[in-house]
Amino acid sequence: MDTMTQLRSRAAAGATPVRIRTTTTPGPGSLGGIALVLAGTLSVQFGSAAAALLFPRAGALGVVALRVSLAAALLLAVCRPRLRGHSRGDWAVVGAFGLALGGMNILFYQAIDRIPLGPAVTLEVLGPLTLSVATARRAAGLLWAALALAGVFLLGRDGLDRTDPAGAAFALGAGALWAAYIVFNARAGARFPRLDGLALAMAVAALVSLPLGAAAAGTTLLQPRVLGLGLAVAVLSSGVPYALELLALRRLPAPTFAILMSLAPAVAALAGFLVLDQALSAVQCAAIALVVTASAGAVRTGTARRGG
Repeated sequence: MDTMTQLRSRAAAGATPVRIRTTTTPGPGSLGGIALVLAGTLSVQFGSAAAALLFPRAGALGVVALRVSLAAALLLAVCRPRLRGHSRGDWAVVGAFGLALGGMNILFYQAIDRIPLGPAVTLEVLGPLTLSVATARRAAGLLWAALALAGVFLLGRDGLDRTDPAGAAFALGAGALWAAYIVFNARAGARFPRLDGLALAMAVAALVSLPLGAAAAGTTLLQPRVLGLGLAVAVLSSGVPYALELLALRRLPAPTFAILMSLAPAVAALAGFLVLDQALSAVQCAAIALVVTASAGAVRTGTARRGG
């Protein structure tokens, strides 16, 4: 008699059911979600490095307007989201998602206009880390968040002591909105099919950022060279990563996703090294190792909780 037949016989006889412990190895969905987060993080950080090239021409607000508006146009054209049949709650989620998205971009670009990319991302990522700590239900989750936080501070230590206060404040504000973005991104993904919620939220963000960018940069935004680089930034920094993150949040719990966001400073340091020729010190390499270890541990803890 095989195992399944024995279990059915025991159940029919009223015996105590046997619990079969599932494996804690990450499944294809979790691994796919992790890959989506990593790809999105690479895209957005290298896009941010490219955006810095536009600052002398269009300014921070102008770059945000180009990035968000062009990304919104692309997403709306590709997704063609349905506007009818949604509840008032659905539109409230999209509105909050769009405001968080637009505000996060505006504040972050104000930050990197004043302070280097590495310290800016280091401060910004405190938002997702705080979210991870606030939603952690196990001691292991707190441990991984603390380890990631240590790595983040270590990574930005050399530059944070010379950081402009206004730039630091903008980066911290962007981090708070990043945490809100994670929450509303997950809710929009649950309420809207495909990428419809993201496309509509990006349109809201464009309505917020475009008037500010037009007032600051004027007709400079219409120059072919500016438009071309702005389109590249929009694809790298908004369209691709936000789509990947929305898909990832359908496969990963928000706390795990939030700790994975702590990889952003490490990727920003890599982008600075490759694009901006910024060398990595031994301390920065150690910090990156801490952040990567914390992210891997958080993923392991999350998959073990679901598997057990």
